[in-house]
Amino acid sequence: MTNVRLHIQSSMTIDHRPREACGVFGVFGHDDAAKLTYFGLYALQHRGQESAGIVTSTGKSIHEHKGMGLVPEVFNEPVLDGLHGHIGIGHVRYSTTGSSVLKNAQPFVVSYAGKTIAIAHNGNLTNAKRLRKDLEKRGSIFQATMDSEIIIHLLARHMQGGMKEAIVKAVSEIRGAYCCVLMTEDTLIAFRDPNGFRPLCLGMLDGGYIVTSETCALDLIDAQYIRDIDPGEILVIGKDGLESIRPFAESKPTLCIFEYIYFARPDSNIFGQNVYAVRKRLGRNLAREYPLEADFAMPFPDSGNYAAIGFCHESGIPMEMGVIRNHYVGRTFIQPAQSMRDFGVKVKLNPVRDILNQKRVVIVEDSIIRGTTSKMRIKTLRAAGAKEVHMVVSCPPHRHPCYYGIDFPTKAELIACQHSVDDVKTFIGLDSLCYLSLPGMLEAMEFEESNFCLACFDGKYPIEPERTHSNDFLT
Repeated sequence: MTNVRLHIQSSMTIDHRPREACGVFGVFGHDDAAKLTYFGLYALQHRGQESAGIVTSTGKSIHEHKGMGLVPEVFNEPVLDGLHGHIGIGHVRYSTTGSSVLKNAQPFVVSYAGKTIAIAHNGNLTNAKRLRKDLEKRGSIFQATMDSEIIIHLLARHMQGGMKEAIVKAVSEIRGAYCCVLMTEDTLIAFRDPNGFRPLCLGMLDGGYIVTSETCALDLIDAQYIRDIDPGEILVIGKDGLESIRPFAESKPTLCIFEYIYFARPDSNIFGQNVYAVRKRLGRNLAREYPLEADFAMPFPDSGNYAAIGFCHESGIPMEMGVIRNHYVGRTFIQPAQSMRDFGVKVKLNPVRDILNQKRVVIVEDSIIRGTTSKMRIKTLRAAGAKEVHMVVSCPPHRHPCYYGIDFPTKAELIACQHSVDDVKTFIGLDSLCYLSLPGMLEAMEFEESNFCLACFDGKYPIEPERTHSNDFLT
């Protein structure tokens, strides 16, 4: 018998959930910088699963290691032991600009004018194409297709006045979303776009400093949270301590609301609030807006878990786990037999038939993007005997692409952009479908409405994207 090994690219293994650009982590002033960065990236793995990288510095020499795959696949004990130094930065990545290949893995490291610079970037530059074209006309040679490299080239253009002045001038030219950690041989620098689209915070451990995308990474290494890095702030961390530079005029932030709905880990505090608590409030508001009669409500693990708790508390409908998640799926390279229908769904989630049989079920979801994943999952519930299947979604319909670091597809692929709610319900195979209203979503945030970017729902972009981009630069 011949064993056929294939990387399956069919619809049964492609993940149609939205994807975040990446997570960043930085350490200054700790002898275990590499291992702390490893554990920090491990905590941030949900933000990027295509590649991972760590760069460290002893103050004189730079060490780096990057690879494709999950954090524990890229790093092991001997690799970490070889990453010497008390300064380090790390990155986990999903590709929203540039393809998924090793040359696009971060942190990105260059040597220029006798100085080594490493950068890790979370976000998306909306003027990347124009900046790259201008830089190439002036002689810049690019090694990769990611927009993060543009920042490095801009820094090089302005390095005559020193690193701090170079960063101030570089950020004055870039537009869009960026949370960056940058490292030289002796300094760690963190900077965040003036809109504050993505989270970034500062912590402390054993007298050293930590910078990370989410507080869950601080918790894992027993670091103390100090504060968020403010929108528009450049924070320089060196042997003399902290220096905060604020080159932008003060303005209202436009925080990404989808970080609360889907991306951030529920045990993180971002933008000043706990993610778990916000998701429970979203579920509570769903129950208030759409009173339903059902035998039980359930999420598809792990999306919708915490909104489902709030929905059940408020509605009085009991919560059950009608499907069980296999946490050891990994990446499959073996083609199943043609008779194994919907293998990509069943290998990850398996229905509990005795619970579902002849029951009226409410599915609590956090979002519907393309609808294909939901369609396959509902088909599985029907086959397991569910009598009725209703779905409530803890945000409004996604009708517009994101240009700020989340891999929402084009309008043509967003199912709610092309179809009515009733059409989406029919396509997925539901008895009813209800989205949380925009006011209901905002009320759960307990923030001022103007503090959030709502572009994926209402099409009002805080920073106008380049309309003539290619897929290489804005997804």
